[in-house]
Amino acid sequence: MNEQKATPACAHSILLVDDEAGVCDLLKQVLEREQYHVVAVTDPLLALAELQRREFSVIISDLQMPDLSGLELLGEARRFRPYASRILITAVLSLDAVVDAVNKGEIFRFIVKPWLQEEFIAAVQSGVQRCELLRQNADLQTATQVMNEQLVDLNRSLAKQVKLVASQNEQLANVNAALEQNLVRSLELCVHTMHTYYPALGDQIRRVAQICRAIGELLLLSKEERRVLESSAMLYDIGLLGVPRQVIRKWQEDPESLNLGERALIGQHPIVGQELASFGSDLNQVREIIRAHHENYDGTGYPDQLVGEKIPWLARLLSVAVTFASSRLTLMDSLEKVKNEAGKSLDPNAVRVFLQAWTRSDIVHEARTISLPDLRPGMVMARDIYAQNGVLLAPQGQQLDTVSIKRMLEQNRTHPITQSLAVYC
Repeated sequence: MNEQKATPACAHSILLVDDEAGVCDLLKQVLEREQYHVVAVTDPLLALAELQRREFSVIISDLQMPDLSGLELLGEARRFRPYASRILITAVLSLDAVVDAVNKGEIFRFIVKPWLQEEFIAAVQSGVQRCELLRQNADLQTATQVMNEQLVDLNRSLAKQVKLVASQNEQLANVNAALEQNLVRSLELCVHTMHTYYPALGDQIRRVAQICRAIGELLLLSKEERRVLESSAMLYDIGLLGVPRQVIRKWQEDPESLNLGERALIGQHPIVGQELASFGSDLNQVREIIRAHHENYDGTGYPDQLVGEKIPWLARLLSVAVTFASSRLTLMDSLEKVKNEAGKSLDPNAVRVFLQAWTRSDIVHEARTISLPDLRPGMVMARDIYAQNGVLLAPQGQQLDTVSIKRMLEQNRTHPITQSLAVYC
């Protein structure tokens, strides 16, 4: 995969709006030291005029200002500059109003006064990255739309150009290849962006993609279903690009420590991810799966509290893979966690599919062939073992203990086991 070159900070313009000139000057100096081009104004009405005149990557506004509040200004800014990340600064935190503004997409992040300079700079950097991604996605969508229109024109002309069928088929194949390559590059860009923003998430996404690929092979899914499942596996957490890194870390390490505002941000990331995955017109199913990947089988998930089979099947499969890949437990404890969640957060059928497919994933160690006397507690069977009379002694995926090993040894004494034993240690 080609490395994406980072865009220099000086290529991004920041609009800073605060009716206190001292605050404006201070924040402008901070941002200019980070090599950003800053336009600072104290009048929100003048800020609207600036928005109509030029592009900005990030718009930062105070909440309480005369003539126009920060929320009103950022709501108007969304109309003029939809790709710009909107950050609200407030000393008086009205959580309901802020959460409502986040849900409506009016603001990307809010910062409470007084703030730490490092957090403020990190918020602006995240906003710039988000704006850059949205603009790139818009360019990709435009290119895809152009190619789709070209494809339609080619199809319309086929009937009138019978003598040119061979050449037109070649053109059609080129267009389809370009579209496929465009999608692959888009997905790789998203994974690379996630890895850059939060490396642990990037690694987790690659593990989930490996497991989903194994599931698709096991179930003999159609080419389209595999594409949808594997694309979803690469994009499911893209909505976390709008969440501060420290909040993601708290969510992964100690979710109970999240405050109400942080829970709201985490709870919105499937919806944000659904919106960000709109860069391809053929990603509608992927967007639905992204939105549903945190729905629980028993209806306790989010954002829509879907229950059972109302959750898309591919989303249920993805949820099992995410549960396993995101676990911080040992391999065997992670498998046990997945089994225990069957019928609760996870679909039992999806769990059964996963338990058959996980051994096919590249992240699992290769099976080792051993003799019967070498079996030890804790080993995991890589395939089913049967007695000569057809009785199943140990199913694939079973973790051996002293009882199961003793049973196989006793069975071997009366009816020798002729199969080779393959285990994961």
